[in-house]
Amino acid sequence: MLPFQAVAAGASDTDVDLDMDEYLYGHVRDSYEWHITTINGKPVSIPLPVIVISRNGNGTHVFSSRHLEEGEYQGFSIASSGKYENKIVEKGPGGSEIRPWDFSITKNVLGLLINSALLLFIVLGTANWYRRHDATEEAPKGGVGIMEMMVTMVEDDIIKDCVGEDYRRYSPYLLTAFFFIFINNLMGIVPFFPGGANITGNIAVTLVLALFTFFTVNLFGNKHYWKEILWPDVPTWLKVPVPLMPAIEIIGMFTKPFSLMVRLFANILAGHFMILGVVAVVFLTAKMGAAVNGGLSAVAVVLGVFMDCLELLVAFIQAYVFTMLSAVFIGLSRQKAKTH
Repeated sequence: MLPFQAVAAGASDTDVDLDMDEYLYGHVRDSYEWHITTINGKPVSIPLPVIVISRNGNGTHVFSSRHLEEGEYQGFSIASSGKYENKIVEKGPGGSEIRPWDFSITKNVLGLLINSALLLFIVLGTANWYRRHDATEEAPKGGVGIMEMMVTMVEDDIIKDCVGEDYRRYSPYLLTAFFFIFINNLMGIVPFFPGGANITGNIAVTLVLALFTFFTVNLFGNKHYWKEILWPDVPTWLKVPVPLMPAIEIIGMFTKPFSLMVRLFANILAGHFMILGVVAVVFLTAKMGAAVNGGLSAVAVVLGVFMDCLELLVAFIQAYVFTMLSAVFIGLSRQKAKTH
């Protein structure tokens, strides 16, 4: 999320109408460079490495994305329109555009690496404190104290209550999911490098997270869980000759992770759009006169700051909800048959 970078990048020239589509989607979609700001109409960006394997048999190519700014480079270019818009393409048979195998370090990939490294630093630093101190004699303070509070909260209020007696088996995954989502949500709010990457607002990322929960639920589900799916405790006519209830249960296996994926993606992306939309008021009212523009700009700044603070709460809530629902689904797959 880059609301204040948008001031420079989206409308540096008030004589030019603001393209809202480009303004909004340009700040939330992935890219082959990391835009920092715009100075005197010139964008300041960090070029990222492009790593592609040609599907025309031209081998592997590694180069800076800066080479693509002026158009085609080594047979590759960034599509300006069509189904591959803003993606690297090469010329295929008949002059058509085809996608090479793309392993580039894009903005979201770099942001993901930075945020993961930051999370590792925090977690390993906390673990190192406990190795050097006796927690029964000395209470942790500062960042370590906050981490202990959050780990205890997630473990006691979510994992233990939702999963059940063998909750410790799933604690590593659920704690990792919570802090991974939380740190990426927080870094998405930071309006300057290395923050601002729209990671949890990218459906590919939320899809992978949902798949982790899906496989955890279904690979480690017990016999009772599978019995309730394939042969639920309902009247026989709902199971044979037409397997109505088993079909509904099987569909439910996939709708649960789908809801996890869409909920996280949609809420984070909507939050980005809301803040960018509020900041856009500064530019959209630029031609309405100093009084109108000044008054609405002041309102937009105050509202933008308020919404940024609100996004801090949303960042936590979305990590909490994803972890809680994942724990509930895991707990349902570990239930034992009722004894009569």
